[in-house]
Amino acid sequence: MARPRTPQLPLVSLVLLSLAGCAPSTTETDNVRPGIEILLADSSHLVAGRRVGLITNHTGIAHDRTHSIDLLRGHDVELVALFGPEHGIRGDMAEGERVESSVDERTGLPVYSLYGDTLKPTAEMLAGIEVLLFDIQDIGARYYTYVATMAKAMQAAAEEDIPFVVLDRPNPIGGDHVQGNVLEPEHSSFVGLYPVPMRHGMTPGELARLFNDHFEIGAELHVVPVAGWKRRQWFDETGLPWLPTSPNMPSLESATHYPGTCLFEGTNLSEGRGTDIAFQQIGAPWLDGAALAERLNAYGLTGVRFEPATFTPQGPGDQKYEHEEVHGVRFIVTDRRTYDPTVAGVAALIEARRLAGPQWEWNLEHFDRLAGTTRLRQGIEAGAGLQELVSAWESELAAFLPLRARYLLYE
Repeated sequence: MARPRTPQLPLVSLVLLSLAGCAPSTTETDNVRPGIEILLADSSHLVAGRRVGLITNHTGIAHDRTHSIDLLRGHDVELVALFGPEHGIRGDMAEGERVESSVDERTGLPVYSLYGDTLKPTAEMLAGIEVLLFDIQDIGARYYTYVATMAKAMQAAAEEDIPFVVLDRPNPIGGDHVQGNVLEPEHSSFVGLYPVPMRHGMTPGELARLFNDHFEIGAELHVVPVAGWKRRQWFDETGLPWLPTSPNMPSLESATHYPGTCLFEGTNLSEGRGTDIAFQQIGAPWLDGAALAERLNAYGLTGVRFEPATFTPQGPGDQKYEHEEVHGVRFIVTDRRTYDPTVAGVAALIEARRLAGPQWEWNLEHFDRLAGTTRLRQGIEAGAGLQELVSAWESELAAFLPLRARYLLYE
């Protein structure tokens, strides 16, 4: 039996959005404030007098870079436990590296790993917790595991009847573009739990509302919105400080390409891990980068061009070609408002596969998990062209967009 659905927009969110929309401003960025600041300014009743657990990492900061842990403790919030996602609570552990539970040296609080023995908080971890907060910066792509951690924690909160509060943050690559294919439910995994597009154009709070209602998690959910953010704004237009969200997500430029270039994780090509521009370039020691750049530029894709690139991964985490000279291409945005990284990523897969010949390898299971389908890989292997491979996306997105619209919080 499906769980009862929660209201689509909690009252606290309605009030905060009204206040944010009416606030005076001198520039668009002056009043962009993350959910943690709004919680403490206007909605402290959600945590007052309650034992609080916080799911966070190094990105959970205010505009002055004060961490949410310190802000909560500074407001006499009874913070009793911390929970860390992939890469750990400090964000310094490699992709896929097991994270152990520990004790936070600074606060003495237990830090429970949600990327070790379990991906979901256990009843024992949640014992005594009266409200569970989530405060992590996402990057706007289906594959990133932070929102999967959020969803798993929401499931646990629903099972234990614990209110769940998302302290929302902007979508760094903008909230007005929705691109790529929609995941097929049979390919649900921790790099794509629910049927959403590769680039979903939603914030963590909006995704939480979608997951909770449409996919029937059924938690008592409260979303504390970002104040002053508009969907068209990219992260560098918010005035908020950027921190690398994980070891190989160093910049907004990398995040811009990630919805497409992440697919190369499922091949034997490097996606630039172990360099300072990870996910902005792809290659292999045996690949002809100049030929690949020429072929990709011939597509005439809007908003992007391709240049031959040579790089040497150092400590890449995925162990691809460490200390070897790699040849390939660099993706360079020329107009981020028209750029579709998902289409560019598929074009690069097609042409790299053709150039590689017998040296090409798929990590079949991982690629299909990322792609959310077997059809993309099978089509590339069958020699399908770009238009044929992406033609079904239009109808998938057309079906998803009205659903998405029900859960949006921002202009």
